[in-house]
Amino acid sequence: MFPVRYLLLLLFLPVLIRAQTPHPNAHAHNDYEHVRPLFDALNNGFTSVEADVHFTNGQLLVSHNKPGKDSRSLEQLYFHPLDSFVARNGKIFQNYDRPFYLMIDLKTDAKTTYEVVNALLGQYPRLRCRDKSCPVRIFVSGNRPLDKIGTSETKGLAFDGRPEDLGKGYSTEDMPVISDHFKNWSNWSGHQKPSPHDLQRIRDLAHRVHAEGKKLRLWAIPENELAWEELLGAGVDIINTDKLKELNEFLSKKGL
Repeated sequence: MFPVRYLLLLLFLPVLIRAQTPHPNAHAHNDYEHVRPLFDALNNGFTSVEADVHFTNGQLLVSHNKPGKDSRSLEQLYFHPLDSFVARNGKIFQNYDRPFYLMIDLKTDAKTTYEVVNALLGQYPRLRCRDKSCPVRIFVSGNRPLDKIGTSETKGLAFDGRPEDLGKGYSTEDMPVISDHFKNWSNWSGHQKPSPHDLQRIRDLAHRVHAEGKKLRLWAIPENELAWEELLGAGVDIINTDKLKELNEFLSKKGL
């Protein structure tokens, strides 16, 4: 059964988030670890969230490591509330016409977990959408069954790319985002102004990503305003963070 507290939030959240400024650059890393998964991110204007998913005992459970007895389902935390928002308002934020992104990081067997996620998505046709006019775009990361790209099975379910996927002809509908570990591209600590060379490889990567119409996300980035400022300037489109309130305040000050 869907918990009463979440039903109440579904009832009142459209009013609560209407006044929030949506941030196209804000991604909630391990969103499910916050007090109110999805809802805390929305109330801070985040337009992208991440859920780590395990297929175990016939369920899609959200957890970073092996799910415990209190782990909640992907449907309960994300599919059901997002579908409810779209059913009520046609979109997630009242004043935002770009897609809201749900990234599902597959932690268990790629093929099996993907197929179960895809089957579940089939029960939510409002969330099965691929183009830029979609209110919600869902894409899978982690254990990715890349052989599914371009097949009829992938309709409405995209993939998180890697830099090595660039140049292979994957469309933005199939692969809207390119992601990688920050340390693969820079050793900058984020504690002082970067040198002209510290972020050059990231700028070069961003140029290649943007040439294909995709967005760039780096994970495990330095978590402070200086780093966010410099990475945005270097072409990183999606700021990956655990600090919802702090990034909200930073982006709001910049009008982003």
